[in-house]
Amino acid sequence: MKAGFIWETDEPNAPFGAKACGEGSVAPVGPAIANAIFDAVGVKINSLPISAEKILKALEEKNKIT
Repeated sequence: MKAGFIWETDEPNAPFGAKACGEGSVAPVGPAIANAIFDAVGVKINSLPISAEKILKALEEKNKIT
């Protein structure tokens, strides 16, 4: 049994609008890391790249007493 998948994309930088199948698996990595950080320390980072400085700043803002 053979199975094949064809997805139509609108990729202007590739011949015939083609896109490699593996590229779709990269998209969820950033949000997964951001959610892991949120689960671990309780702050949400909504921009990439995520750095230690961004996490520390978010923690300081979360714990700021007004």
